[in-house]
Amino acid sequence: MKTVILEVASLDDSLAAFSRAWKTGKAESQARISFASPELLWAVLTAKRWELLKVLAGAGVVSIREAARRVGRDVKAVHGDVTALVNAGVLRRADGGIEFPYDAVHVDFMLKAA
Repeated sequence: MKTVILEVASLDDSLAAFSRAWKTGKAESQARISFASPELLWAVLTAKRWELLKVLAGAGVVSIREAARRVGRDVKAVHGDVTALVNAGVLRRADGGIEFPYDAVHVDFMLKAA
């Protein structure tokens, strides 16, 4: 199963993880997409966008029109959500449409006392 981890991590933490992987020559087996704060993660992953990811997981390349049909929403609204998810690096454009190249999503963040 191909899983992506959506996490909250500072730029310094993300760069340190990349540096460790580069030095050891061992890349992580799972893809990671980092957000600077929980607020940013939830701003990008709205309920409607999460629903979109669920129908696209493991589906291969899908047109925006087909994605809209699968979630029962307007094409224009889905197009806006797709653009936001592409800009965040969660979806990618492919010949013939869009792709969420993962079968599963793991969201990882910690809430700490102020």
